[in-house]
Amino acid sequence: MSGATPEPVRICASSELVDGGAGVRHAATYGGGEAVVFFVRYDGRAYGYLNRCAHVPMELDWSEGQFFESSGLYLMCATHGAIYAPDTGRCVGGPCRGGRLRPVEVDERDTPEGRAVFWLPDDELRPVTP
Repeated sequence: MSGATPEPVRICASSELVDGGAGVRHAATYGGGEAVVFFVRYDGRAYGYLNRCAHVPMELDWSEGQFFESSGLYLMCATHGAIYAPDTGRCVGGPCRGGRLRPVEVDERDTPEGRAVFWLPDDELRPVTP
């Protein structure tokens, strides 16, 4: 353990995440290296994952923030076509079937500025600090 748990990070206003729509990316560190986490909405709830395919450690989005395939029901890796359930991160089709995305803890709460999505970092996956 590296000490105190990092503070929650405000990612976006809740209204910025639309079911099956574009996600929001955030710079992070993971295992001592640079990484990206992303946040999407599915079935009314916000989810977050490390932006790294379970098959080959490459980012999923085919265009920045575009994680869902055309139906808006699954997350898809643009490189090899792995398909993930957005609510569990489990690979349900493609080359990494049975694998899963590394989840990040998400909290959606009311703030003085309105409802917002927050990332609750852990000791292993942390935000990049400016």
